[in-house]
Amino acid sequence: MQEKRILISGGTSGIGLATAKLFLSAGAKVALLGRSAQRGEAALQELGENEQAIFVQGDVSRRADCQRVVQQVETLWGGLDVLVNSAGIYVEGAIEDMTEEQIASVLDINVKGTYYLSQAAVPLLKNAKGNIVNVASDAGVHGNYYCSLYCASKGAVVLFTKALALELAGFGVRVNAIAPGDIMTPLTETQLAAASNREDALREMASVYPLGRIGTAQEAAAAIKFLASAEAAFITGTILSVDGGLTA
Repeated sequence: MQEKRILISGGTSGIGLATAKLFLSAGAKVALLGRSAQRGEAALQELGENEQAIFVQGDVSRRADCQRVVQQVETLWGGLDVLVNSAGIYVEGAIEDMTEEQIASVLDINVKGTYYLSQAAVPLLKNAKGNIVNVASDAGVHGNYYCSLYCASKGAVVLFTKALALELAGFGVRVNAIAPGDIMTPLTETQLAAASNREDALREMASVYPLGRIGTAQEAAAAIKFLASAEAAFITGTILSVDGGLTA
């Protein structure tokens, strides 16, 4: 990955930030895309203010922002080798309780955001014969209770990945996705903190996984790095489960 140019949406925390760390350790240049300048600055500090890392502010649900961010990366680095679509939000609840605002927010970020940023990046990726790695979810390949909205959004990412892989194969551009189960991220920590007993909540969360635990952001990042690397040169259109056997 030496000197490869990487753009990561949702790169200021969780899986996105863990992925940035791995790419930087392999010698890549990394642009973290996020909505909050404050979180972007904190992420750069966590990365040790590495000169190979930058933060670009933007909202993936806005097509114009996605186009502007990709143009910024092209101006700075002359192109793009890898796009990681990691930005996403999670909402759960009964279908009759979902508000119009919640529906719009989940679909805008998880579906439109993935589509818009990919759309903006594809011309550069064609030039570089690069690749895209999307972050889907186990909820995109099977149903989850009280999770119909999120499942719908991640199911869209799964089929978008497969369809775009076919569309871009002739240009030498690969498109894959990971489908993680529960991963220990700041969002997961917030969910656990809201429980009456954190340890009991964590044990219950982990109990559905054959491997007996939830995953780490580093494990999800390692799968992303693999799919983006030359080691996966003959892999496209694949949804790689990173879920401790949940969907086996």
